[in-house]
Amino acid sequence: MLKTTKALLIASHFIPTMLVSTISFLISLIHFSPSQSAQIALAIFAGQLVVGWSNDLLDYPLDLAAYRTHKPLVANQITPNFLKKSIYIALFAALGLSLLSPLGLIGTLIHFLGIFSATLYNLKLKATIYSPLPYIFSFAALPWAIYLAASETPPLWLYLAFALFATAFHFLNVLKDLSWDLSQNVLGLPQRIGRINSILIAISCTMAGLITLIIYAPSLLEA
Repeated sequence: MLKTTKALLIASHFIPTMLVSTISFLISLIHFSPSQSAQIALAIFAGQLVVGWSNDLLDYPLDLAAYRTHKPLVANQITPNFLKKSIYIALFAALGLSLLSPLGLIGTLIHFLGIFSATLYNLKLKATIYSPLPYIFSFAALPWAIYLAASETPPLWLYLAFALFATAFHFLNVLKDLSWDLSQNVLGLPQRIGRINSILIAISCTMAGLITLIIYAPSLLEA
């Protein structure tokens, strides 16, 4: 049981999943109590499990061909059928937890649009020139879900910062598998423009995101 749980956490892309969940908790604190914010973060966590697990499931043939033994499916630590069932469980959990949390109906709808966008990346868009778009949409949707649940509109700079950091993450995240992606014809935008250009774009987006936060974040704390 412990080995299976560990394999599922690895397959979920645990560090990004926890990062997104933690950020959602911190943003939720602007409008909600700590316990309510924890409910929102738990719902976001379940949604991130869907995204991470579907990524590993859909990439399984490519990961197997590339001998990526750090992937639980390739290492036979879990089976594709088990992971598929886990995705459905996480999806229903994300729906229930979202509806029961302060996100309500509107926030849940936006949350699921973000999940759909990320899943669309896993299904198709990761191998196209439009590969950054699901990152931009899904991450920028997060503050919208939380703010609209509190009957407010997020400031433009907040979801702009989310979009910039998400873009930077996308261009950096592909670098470790860039050679394999090219050989397997997974041609997202970073693969098409090359390693150096991807690094430059990632650095530029990160710097722009940090500058945005430095300029505008204090006003959020004062509010």
